Amino acid sequence: MLALYGPPFSSYTWKALIALYANATPFEFREVDPAYPDHCAFVASASPQGKFPVLADGDVVVFEATSIIEYLDAHHPGPLRLVPTAPDAARTARMIDRVFDNYVMNTMQPVVDAYIRAPDAPDQTRIAEACARLRRSYGWLEGWLAGYTADGPISLIECAAAPALFYADWVEPIPASCPRLAAWRAHLLALPAVSRCVEDARPFRPWFPPGAPLKVRGASSRRPSASS
Repeated sequence: MLALYGPPFSSYTWKALIALYANATPFEFREVDPAYPDHCAFVASASPQGKFPVLADGDVVVFEATSIIEYLDAHHPGPLRLVPTAPDAARTARMIDRVFDNYVMNTMQPVVDAYIRAPDAPDQTRIAEACARLRRSYGWLEGWLAGYTADGPISLIECAAAPALFYADWVEPIPASCPRLAAWRAHLLALPAVSRCVEDARPFRPWFPPGAPLKVRGASSRRPSASS
């Protein structure tokens, strides 16, 4: 059976989980946590930097969430086609996938890093710069959405967009000037494969370094305490 390694609160783990859940693909989830040292050791040795998620399919090991989704689409296909078969559509899907990884998730990461390095006095200059870049990405995505028509409920694009927008909105809320993007984020969070990830990760919200918002837009939420 397939096995996916990663923490349930990780955005990139969500990205792979969404693909698995959307097609009801049988797999075993192996949490990466100090409580499971064998899982941690496997992930540490699987890729150059020991990052998650990692997919194991017998002797085949695949790391990087996008590559995992491509592998699932090729070797464990389900009712939903995750990557379009038409070359131009596939190129566009891969391009937008990189937008969410590089220009949303990786753009918000300096904010998280600032709180990890100095929880009581994060670097406000780095935070402001990262948030400005996020707003620029939001503006671009708002324009892109004007012409986006999804072929189905979930593809590589939605797998990348849902976790990226979920967490980015915590760091820098999507502004009123981007109504299409805000509405799409709410739509994504309502998809069963995505909402399952949101709910499974709820107990881990106190770990989010900048702090989880009092209310998560597009999903029922409250700010949890460390004991919740």
